[in-house]
Amino acid sequence: MVKVLFVCTGNICRSPTAHGVFRALVAREGLGAAIQVDSAGTHAYHVGEPPDRRSMEAAKRRGVDLSDLRARQVVKADYDRFDLLLAMDRGHFGLLLGKCPPVRQDALALFLSFAPQLNILDVPDPYYGPGDGFERVLDMIEAGSVGLLQHIRETLL
Repeated sequence: MVKVLFVCTGNICRSPTAHGVFRALVAREGLGAAIQVDSAGTHAYHVGEPPDRRSMEAAKRRGVDLSDLRARQVVKADYDRFDLLLAMDRGHFGLLLGKCPPVRQDALALFLSFAPQLNILDVPDPYYGPGDGFERVLDMIEAGSVGLLQHIRETLL
């Protein structure tokens, strides 16, 4: 079983969107028994809350349901529990790296490193941005999810 954790700030926009999109892709590919997906935040701002309404609405328009997800904060055990801890931006990566045991640092990566064709490293936070920000984030996450699944198939399964 390959275990993947997506991480953003409060776990209500970017990381739950990645969680839902990647989970749906894994299910469509018949790999639900081989790949486990979760998400968390670097901060405890929204623990226990569902994803942002705008994230849920944008995902729903693409056939992805996020309604069962609830925000949680990254905990120390996550570094051992997950094979991949994927930061949604370089700020999150730095926070994860700062708390990561040295022997597990190879498990950390920027999520968009799996979508090099986009030529960007950070998934922008749509929370305070323009109205179409959630759609643009979904485009990036869908591209990253395809590359991530390919990586997992080639190296971890």
